Amino acid sequence: MTSPPLAMRGGTAGALAPFAVFLFGVGWLALSGAPDERGFWPVLLAAMITGMALARDRHRYAETVLAGMAQPIVMVMVLAWLLAGVLGTLMGAAGFVQALVSLTSQLGLVGGGYVGAAFVAASLVSTSTGTSFGTILICGPLLYPAGGSVGADPVLLAGALLAGATFGDSISPISDTTIASSGTQHADIGGTVRARLKYVLPAGLVAGIVYLLTGGGDAVSNTAPAAVAQANGWPMVLVPILIIGMLLAKRHLVEALLTGISASIVIALPAGLLTWPQLLRVEPGSYAAKSLVIDGLERGVGVSIFTLLLMGLVAGLEASGTLQQLIGRLSSEQSSRAKTEVSMVATVMGAVLLTTHSVVAILAVGDYARRAGETAGVPPYRRANLLDLAVCTWPFLLPYFLPTILMSAATASGEASGMPRISALEVGLFNFYSWGLLAMLAIAVGLGYGREER
Repeated sequence: MTSPPLAMRGGTAGALAPFAVFLFGVGWLALSGAPDERGFWPVLLAAMITGMALARDRHRYAETVLAGMAQPIVMVMVLAWLLAGVLGTLMGAAGFVQALVSLTSQLGLVGGGYVGAAFVAASLVSTSTGTSFGTILICGPLLYPAGGSVGADPVLLAGALLAGATFGDSISPISDTTIASSGTQHADIGGTVRARLKYVLPAGLVAGIVYLLTGGGDAVSNTAPAAVAQANGWPMVLVPILIIGMLLAKRHLVEALLTGISASIVIALPAGLLTWPQLLRVEPGSYAAKSLVIDGLERGVGVSIFTLLLMGLVAGLEASGTLQQLIGRLSSEQSSRAKTEVSMVATVMGAVLLTTHSVVAILAVGDYARRAGETAGVPPYRRANLLDLAVCTWPFLLPYFLPTILMSAATASGEASGMPRISALEVGLFNFYSWGLLAMLAIAVGLGYGREER
């Protein structure tokens, strides 16, 4: 039996008020240049307190928030953040960054060349694995720290890695958004992906060229060329190859990360790249254990708590039924094909801005988009592609979404190499691929580009 919507004082305005508090606070922090996701914790708590004050049944609101935090997908994300922090810390200490710098220098991939190559590498990983989060978790801590020693601009490098992760999310046949968009519109995945190429390839090509031409910066690392030339961390290259191979074989992300951590230790200890005291030691008189593993786990704490609080806040909004009410009002409208396409894109963008979750937004809008599109003569491939492209824009651009927060957190891995921490606002602003998708969407809906597809 379906529970009735969670009643809020003030109706729709009351249901949206917590998110208004959240967006205002995050916007203020982002514009103030706050780079650490920990700064968002008080804002999320303030938003949650607002929701609790406006809920007519506070006990149910509290239970809804807890249920939202306890979703299996949320637990997977939190554990993945923590494990990725450990993996990045171990790989960095074992000399992977120095080995990567040596390789890229020998190949002549410096400055913009390195940034462009990072975009291509992240695009290949995300397209192959279908996961933008997994790509950020893998490529961010491994590729970002090396950028300073090869003259890459830190902000553009972070933006390129996020852009590459976005690319696969928008085109991979095994991406969750591809599966959701094609499924809700009763379109086969293969045909949907082929029809989508006309939108994503121009955006990807332009983004790659921009990164190549503008990605050069000043070398910020103090790593001496001689030390780089003598880099001995080459065996660690096997670890990301192993992880990517497991993801391609459709093994669980958590399994792949745990295997990667184990492999990094097994490879590094015999090779003398790591020592047992680095893995765990107790310093006399400190009453505390010291460990690279502990350092890595601490690196993932900020984004993990942010994720838990945000998912709890989103659950309260979903339980109020506000999103479905707004979509229901639109579903009764009958329009021309062009107006229907505009309505579909605007509605799914509104849904993703409110829920902060791409797949949830597609599933919420999918039935309306299918019925309205069929009535207006919008074919299945076109409907699926408009929905998918629309949710691969704002979540990868705005500073309060998980992809930008996660990429910002990943840049903390470069601090030991002299690379600065990049804020979520800056990371999103320099995701040129998502800006390109926004332009392609405007051309598609406004000028009718691609409207001939079936």
